[in-house]
Amino acid sequence: MKYSIFKSTLLTIAAAGLLTSCGSGGAIVSPPIGNIDSTPLKTQALTEEQARNWKDYDLVTDTIPGMSVNKAYTELLNGKKGKTVVVAVIDSGIDIEHEDLDGVIWTNTDEIPNNGKDDDNNGYIDDVHGWNFLGDIIDENLEYERIVRDKAMLPADIVAKAQEEYDAKVEAAQQEKAFYEQQIAAVEGFDSKLEAATGKNEYTLEDVNAVETGEDEELVQAKGIAQRVFPQYENFKNLKDLLQGEVDGLTALLNGDKLKTNYRKDLLNDDPYVWDTPVYGNNEYSGPDPEKADAFHGTHVAGIIAAERDNGLGVNGVANHVEIMVLRAVSQADEYDKDIAKAIRYAADNGAKVINGSFGKYHSTNAQWVWEAIKYAESKDVLFVNAAGNEGIDTDFTQVYPQDQVLAGAEISDNFLTVGALNFEYGSGLVANFSNYGKSSVDVFAPGVAIYSTAPNNEYRNAGGTSMASPAVAGVAAVIRSQYPKLTASQVKHVIMDSGLTTSARVVLGGDAEDTKAFGETTVSGKMVNLYNALIIASRI
Repeated sequence: MKYSIFKSTLLTIAAAGLLTSCGSGGAIVSPPIGNIDSTPLKTQALTEEQARNWKDYDLVTDTIPGMSVNKAYTELLNGKKGKTVVVAVIDSGIDIEHEDLDGVIWTNTDEIPNNGKDDDNNGYIDDVHGWNFLGDIIDENLEYERIVRDKAMLPADIVAKAQEEYDAKVEAAQQEKAFYEQQIAAVEGFDSKLEAATGKNEYTLEDVNAVETGEDEELVQAKGIAQRVFPQYENFKNLKDLLQGEVDGLTALLNGDKLKTNYRKDLLNDDPYVWDTPVYGNNEYSGPDPEKADAFHGTHVAGIIAAERDNGLGVNGVANHVEIMVLRAVSQADEYDKDIAKAIRYAADNGAKVINGSFGKYHSTNAQWVWEAIKYAESKDVLFVNAAGNEGIDTDFTQVYPQDQVLAGAEISDNFLTVGALNFEYGSGLVANFSNYGKSSVDVFAPGVAIYSTAPNNEYRNAGGTSMASPAVAGVAAVIRSQYPKLTASQVKHVIMDSGLTTSARVVLGGDAEDTKAFGETTVSGKMVNLYNALIIASRI
């Protein structure tokens, strides 16, 4: 689920005809931000500074639907100290040596580094900054592919659902492969046109904006596409690489390769369908790739939460007084329930007060293990912040995992907060065109389009998805728990839900202009997360 934002965005662009050729202290006395329906729509394009940091801006002051992070730090947190909060990031791994993260990585002080012993007797040897439950795994299969592969050992109802999706995917694969190959050809054409126009093999969005198109219609189109693509993917090469990845995956599907590979058996030697097995994995926090490419997603997520603030480097995380616990459990495809459940329990047992989960899937072989782990985390007063998913669907009617309920049923716990993604365009396009939603299953919305954050090897990049919205809210939760440590996980969840901003506007869902709802009907709270308001409400409990 974490990468499907790419498909949604590309298909939306194509449908538009753009790629057709592609607590402590007393109560705060400040009033919370109130009615925003009178806020004018922003008519000017975001500046480069605004585009890179839009999640931190204030809707009323800046007409940008951020979380009022700057306003909170300037008016409410200036000069205030807080308690250090450990946030566990269950993801693809993190570059713990990144210049903007190396000062905020959690250290297990009860473990002596690299002595080959389990000094703290928690079952994990040399788990100094967390644990890598995947070992040397990078590539993986999607859950429905694994289920079809392993159907002889799994329940019939689970197999039937997975088989139906697998058969449908194979049937559609040839047409999808041709579509992506057409887009690659189109992107190559746009790239060549702009290389000639800019006189550069590697050109920036600023270079694109400076291109004089005259009456050259092909150049007009190439420039327009670049202006849409670059804020999300930075250049055409990155987009082309993603497109080629789709082609390669579809080719493998058509060849039946997806049912022949078993990365977990070959590389980890662990049975994912048996809970009580010896400890597996290692302490390679960014994974096995020396270039750390597979750690991009987790590194980006960690930066949104806690990149060191005001250090003169790339970005500011939402939270200060935070330490990031690294739990690598999400590959380049679907996660295993066993790894997620064990990672949640590790976090709860080792001092995390917030967990971020920017992952998800639509099939599950052992959902009960994860539900039990979520309830275990609740017993340890840990808040789990969860990405809603990127298929642009109503998850009240389509089950997603993990979740704290079955469809629109009763919640199993009160420590689980599911987050949809906002766009930076306030108005009918407020909900990101890829974001899942649900009056019962999605709790709040937060910024999740073109979010600028840390990338491996001291780099910084844009990325989008509910995977980016979730850590923004995890950062808000961490600030609240730092400033008001007596509040429980449940209280923090409801502070975030109750304190956000709302609007009576109707919003487009799933990128379909014909499918609209009142924003308040897309989520449990009907709110957009707002740090400034949350701190005020938290101070009054």
